[in-house]
Amino acid sequence: MKARLTIVCAALIAICAWSCENEPKKEKEMTPQKYMTAKDILGNPNYQAISYGGYREISREYQPTIAELKEDLRILSAMDIKVLRTYNVQLAQAFNLLIAIRQLKEEDSNFEMYVMLGAWIDCKNAWTGLTPDHNAESEHNESEIARAAALANQFPDIVKVVAVGNEAMVKWAASYYVQPNVILKWVNHLQQMKADGKLPKDLWITSSDDFASWGGGEDQYHVEDLNKLIEAVDYISMHTYPYHNTHYNPEFWGVPENEQQDTDLNKIDAAMERAIEFSKKQYDSVKSYMKSIGADKPIHIGETGWATISSGQYGPTGSKATDEYKQGAYYRLMRDWTNSNNISCFYFEAFNERWKDAHNPKGSENHFGLFTLEGQAKYPIWDLVDKGIFKGLTRNGNPITKTYDGNLDLLMEDVLVPPTIQEVMSHR
Repeated sequence: MKARLTIVCAALIAICAWSCENEPKKEKEMTPQKYMTAKDILGNPNYQAISYGGYREISREYQPTIAELKEDLRILSAMDIKVLRTYNVQLAQAFNLLIAIRQLKEEDSNFEMYVMLGAWIDCKNAWTGLTPDHNAESEHNESEIARAAALANQFPDIVKVVAVGNEAMVKWAASYYVQPNVILKWVNHLQQMKADGKLPKDLWITSSDDFASWGGGEDQYHVEDLNKLIEAVDYISMHTYPYHNTHYNPEFWGVPENEQQDTDLNKIDAAMERAIEFSKKQYDSVKSYMKSIGADKPIHIGETGWATISSGQYGPTGSKATDEYKQGAYYRLMRDWTNSNNISCFYFEAFNERWKDAHNPKGSENHFGLFTLEGQAKYPIWDLVDKGIFKGLTRNGNPITKTYDGNLDLLMEDVLVPPTIQEVMSHR
């Protein structure tokens, strides 16, 4: 806890120092650029979005440097990514990312990048070893919201959305989830700051959570405070993960009897089509609930993705869902669907991060990136390497090359066919 408070204090001092000493000068030096709002950006297929951490080490004690952040930003910009999602402002990463974006904008007037800034929300006793109290909130939430508001004011040309909490209401987040009234409290607080002229009037406020938390799942989530929250946010940011449901809800994943004579590749491709349909149904379920309470807000995908390595329940001894070929299929299908329907998709995620499952290097949480830690482009974006868009760009000193040396036959040796529906049902 002491280390956490030290980091928080350091971040606050840095924010104040930057704001007081540099902000007026930087504003004057900025090259004029069309001012874009969240309303202009979200749902606009010309503004592709992605979730970004940038952590390269095994622990978040080691924060990405501004130079490392700029290295990643150049790579993502080359992919035409223009919107990034972050997760908290307790640590230095988000603040440094905003500085890195501003510096790149000053270096190149054509550089364009925006941020959906996450404010982490916890329940009382979260991450302490004590029993989490899901009916009370952490005393740290107030300062987290204050930091997010300060950064939104300091970087109005970059921060276009503030998201209150990440999967903070879904009840399987047993270590830290809160009741919807906590999220509602802080969303209303930020909306009131906008109304009072204390935040940019065009800043959008949301919360980013599982589809079930937005009413698309069980009845236990259908409470009055959720209905009020839907009315309070500027848009709904929902998560959908058919990847995880290949284990938890695998009926859609199992190869049905009428497909079992198909080629292995056809079986895999059909399973991936069912996966994207699974996501569409979750999206539609949130929309249906929203309409049922008389609300009408935009709905965007705050998080979705597909891992490429798993030593656990999604790997060879589990649902057999995990490899680069399937990640490539899901990425393409998801982008095609969301782009054609004016839905923003903050694809999870840009680069692998190994701190997430530090004790298990092959844990799936470490392998959702479109790039490896070393900067190799995974199968979904091999075509971008072929186009030469990464020429001259590096990560950790390495040029951007393809995984598997670009050998598709070699990649396919690691690709497994999903189990049959009979096998799925026998393990239920």
